[in-house]
Amino acid sequence: MIIALKKGIRAEEQAHLLQWLENQGVRTHISEGEFQTIIGLVGDTTRIDMDLIRGLEFVDNVTRISEPFKKANRKFHPEDTVVRVKNCTAAFGGGNFGLIAGPCSVESEAQVETIARAVKASGASVLRGGAFKPRTSPYDFQGLHEEGIRILSEVKKLTGLPIITEIMDISHLPLFEDVDIIQVGARNMQNFELLKELGRTDKPILLKRGLANNIKELLMSAEYIMAGGNEQVILCERGVRTFETYTRNTLDLSAVAVLHELSHLPVVVDPSHATGAARYVKPMALAAAACGADGLMIEVHNDPPHALCDGPQSLTPEQFADVAKAVGKIREAITQ
Repeated sequence: MIIALKKGIRAEEQAHLLQWLENQGVRTHISEGEFQTIIGLVGDTTRIDMDLIRGLEFVDNVTRISEPFKKANRKFHPEDTVVRVKNCTAAFGGGNFGLIAGPCSVESEAQVETIARAVKASGASVLRGGAFKPRTSPYDFQGLHEEGIRILSEVKKLTGLPIITEIMDISHLPLFEDVDIIQVGARNMQNFELLKELGRTDKPILLKRGLANNIKELLMSAEYIMAGGNEQVILCERGVRTFETYTRNTLDLSAVAVLHELSHLPVVVDPSHATGAARYVKPMALAAAACGADGLMIEVHNDPPHALCDGPQSLTPEQFADVAKAVGKIREAITQ
């Protein structure tokens, strides 16, 4: 249920209404807009008399919503959420656009530092790098684990770039103290115990869509995090598995428009994992920017042929600079 309050409502009237609603056994979620305040109710609202509330002079309208995702719903929060990274200028949503770039996997401090300085010079605002790597084969490189996070932290100090890396298990959470954005990978999108634990943190969470999950399931996973109290969620479209074999996955750019319609959360696109081929990253990055994505996540390696993980889909620093420049032009065109 959503209660829209009229502009100019007195603070004591709003406080009294909130107290009464919570006494009915529901939780309230307040969204303060420029022209209107929205109260979203979470819980069993069947006992609440809509006509009684609608009759209050300071209430503009009352509506019920049928979607199971409440906190992630744009009806609860009409204005775009802006997710900001602490102690830096990186931000996503509400007109803010962020470039996340770096290697698929952390291999060495020299490698990460070289790439970090290059992508920062080209406009990247967040450094990505995998410390824990979920691989289909148990014999493939699994990442440097704790050492990988230590390397990312050192490069963060050297370059000033905030860092994002993927978490694989709840038990690893203490290692992420210095990580600025925690990534939940496609394979963990419905790891609900992990999502609930991340809901108790105060860090931004980048949530990737699963390999074969629909948009509603993605939003329900975001709901798990938000229900725990952490509303700093960034949604990520990274392609879904279809019958097509010429690309690694099928990049669903329509999801960007649909997610923006359904939810107030920012949406970024990962064209690297979606296509699996460096030659397709630029056109898909430009298309993502054109359709309104709030950011891009792109894999960059200083020596792709010898990368320990996902070299074929990684751009060189020079290629990334070209993509970043072209994306900037697209962004200028669509905002004019």
